[in-house]
Amino acid sequence: MKHTVDLTVNGEACSETVEARTLLVHLLRDQLGLTGTHVGCVVGECGACSVLVDGKLVKSCLMLAVQADGRDVTTIEGLSGGAALHPVQEAFVQRFALQCGFCTPGFVMAAHALLCANPDPTEAEIRQVLSSNLCMCTGYVQIVEAVKEAAARLRSCT
Repeated sequence: MKHTVDLTVNGEACSETVEARTLLVHLLRDQLGLTGTHVGCVVGECGACSVLVDGKLVKSCLMLAVQADGRDVTTIEGLSGGAALHPVQEAFVQRFALQCGFCTPGFVMAAHALLCANPDPTEAEIRQVLSSNLCMCTGYVQIVEAVKEAAARLRSCT
């Protein structure tokens, strides 16, 4: 059975027809072409599919597209302002917090959600939030350092 889903994605209203079983990650990637959100484990363990729904971090492989009806979704593509990277993205680049890059969008979204809720997190708080995501390449030292740097950058902007 098909359903129409009306949602806002990265600030733009959209209306899409989906099967009842369509996952939000597949709506974003396959129908809207937002391929920055990655499909990893499809069981909510790796975090590569993390997006914000109404400002809250969500693993889009665990959410049906119909559950996003009437909601505001932000993907990794929605963080940057045109050609300029978001401060979290800049910090990941400068701190070498990525290698293959597959997990990076999920980590960036998790870090962004954390810093929106807590602009001055402790290292333990950063590690707790990042524990919802998996990286097979870098280890977590550079990722934690990138989040600390992004927090400092964002605090200096206010």
